[in-house]
Order: sequence, then C-alpha cells, then structure tokens
Amino acid sequence: MRHFLAIFAIVAAISAAGLVTGSPALAVEPDEVLADPVLEARARELSKVLRCVVCQNQSIDDSNADIARDMRLIVRERLVAGDTDDQTVAYMVARYGDYVLLRPPFQPNTMALWVGPPFMAMIIATLALLFFRMYQRERVASGSPEPLTPTDRAQLDALVDKLAAEPRRPRRQSGLRAELEQPFGSTGSGGNGSDNPAT
Repeated sequence: MRHFLAIFAIVAAISAAGLVTGSPALAVEPDEVLADPVLEARARELSKVLRCVVCQNQSIDDSNADIARDMRLIVRERLVAGDTDDQTVAYMVARYGDYVLLRPPFQPNTMALWVGPPFMAMIIATLALLFFRMYQRERVASGSPEPLTPTDRAQLDALVDKLAAEPRRPRRQSGLRAELEQPFGSTGSGGNGSDNPAT
C-alpha cells in the first residue's frame, strides 16, 4: 500500500509540474512571437480567453492544433493592425461565433452552455440518490430470510436424518491419484519401474 501511495504521489507531482509549466509554453511557436513585447503580451492574454474551435475546452494559447495556430496568427495580425483587445475579440466572435469565447456571455443562444451543466448535475445526483435508496431497500429486505414454516422444518429434519442414517461410502480414487501415491520406482499396472529388469 505504501508503494502504491508513493508511486501515486510521484505521478501526481509530475503531472502537476507539466500542467503548471509545460503546456502553455509549448503551444506558441517561435515564429508566431511578435517583436514588440507589449503586443506579444496582449496577444498571449487574448489567446487565453479564446477557445480552440476543434479542441475540448482548450484555449488557443494552450492548443497545438493547426486551427489554433491560425487563430493565434489572426489575433496577432489584428493587434499589429491597431485593433484594441475588444475589437480583436469581437472580430473573432464575428468569425467563429460565441463558442470561441471560453466564458461566453449569458444570452438566449448560449443559455444551454450556462444552464446545461448544473441541470445535468442535478439529474445525475437525483438518479444516484434514487439508486442508492433502492439498493438500501433491497439490502434490508434480503438481509434476513423468512423463518421456516413448520412443514419446511419437518422436511428439512427428515432430510438431515436420512443423510445421517446412510452409511458413508468410500470415495473412489482416480487412476492418476493412485499412481501418484505409489512409491517411486514401484511397478504399476502399465509402468516400467526401475526394479523391473529388461528382458
């Protein structure tokens, strides 16, 4: 058990270190980086709030997908052209829809994104509670068997008496078991033992 916990702790630490340090830095390639550090910092901040449209809930700053690279380049082009951060985000939303935002606005067309997860969580919790209660009822119901009726008890006693009165028959041994129990080197029905001289 200690070994398992030690291995689990090591794997968790390595995973956490990879999540903290490795992922975001690997996605942005050197040829994407802008020469102006202020514009590059703005581009990185915007890339963290825009979703990769082919990834599962991953920002374009973290994603290595080709479309994420194209989206990062578009963000940088807009910033170099003089757009503000809001204008750049608005351009990306106009091009890809509200889905491109990691935190979409609360409006009628995005209501499912906001209401869906809590609603599904409530349904799952309700089903889990119902299943647990049904399991508990079945467990309590099957926990203590019904007592035997007098007729059942009489039949059981008669069966036990009959089995006790029968003489025990010796169990037959298989041929293999009988051969294995013979001393080594003795002759069996079809064996050639070492004490049998060859004729």
